[in-house]
Amino acid sequence: MIYNTILVNLSMHESVARQLKFARDVASRFEATLVGFAAGDIRTITAPPPGVFMDDEFMRLETVDIERRLDLLRSEFEAEGGGTGTLRTTVGDPTKELAAAARMADLIIVSTPQDGGEHLDLGELIHSAGRPILIPRDDLEPLVAHKIVVAWKDTREARRAVADAMPFLVHAREVLIATVEEHDRQHAMESASDVVRHLISHGARARGEIFKRLEPGDGETLIGIAKQFGADLVVSGAYGHTRLREWLLGGVTRTLLGAGPLNRLMSS
Repeated sequence: MIYNTILVNLSMHESVARQLKFARDVASRFEATLVGFAAGDIRTITAPPPGVFMDDEFMRLETVDIERRLDLLRSEFEAEGGGTGTLRTTVGDPTKELAAAARMADLIIVSTPQDGGEHLDLGELIHSAGRPILIPRDDLEPLVAHKIVVAWKDTREARRAVADAMPFLVHAREVLIATVEEHDRQHAMESASDVVRHLISHGARARGEIFKRLEPGDGETLIGIAKQFGADLVVSGAYGHTRLREWLLGGVTRTLLGAGPLNRLMSS
């Protein structure tokens, strides 16, 4: 896996200077081309308040406002970029449009908007983009990635995540393959050992460890492991075939998506 092109999703509702700095630092690390992306969708009002009509004029004004915001974003992108990188913008559903744009990239960076202005469904994006998604910590501090925790479970999603994160893993100072104890401890140890050997064969400094499950669940256990290890990055598969199922089960994916103090790389 090589990151030749990195796609970064940018907010239309706040300054993108810090988002761009984070993404450019990552792109510089891998000598990758950085492409900015932004999309805005027309609001759907299912029960308009009195005096508001969802007519053609309303749709036109919404489109004009989105295009104005995108123009402002383009101006900031050019000012912050100093002539480097490209920007793609469109009017449409941010999740669907970004997933479609993923065809041009090896890695997608998506930060969580601080003002709630975006309507990007991270869970849906991870499952539909077909590319690894890097979610920065909320404060957008630079990603060092010296110490990485791989949340290992012997599934297709976890194997995909290890392969997708390889550019980070081979350059880390320490990689911990962390497995939360299951009923078949022997199988868990064997599968984690296989991953360690695989990573070492690629030049990574990896080791594995089995951890006891803590309440309330695996997601919280993994977050605790990452904090204790001092991880700069957590790598994991994204589990659950549908967002509804993932929400009802209270899955690891949903817990990690809410772990704002951590950098997370997820694959599905």
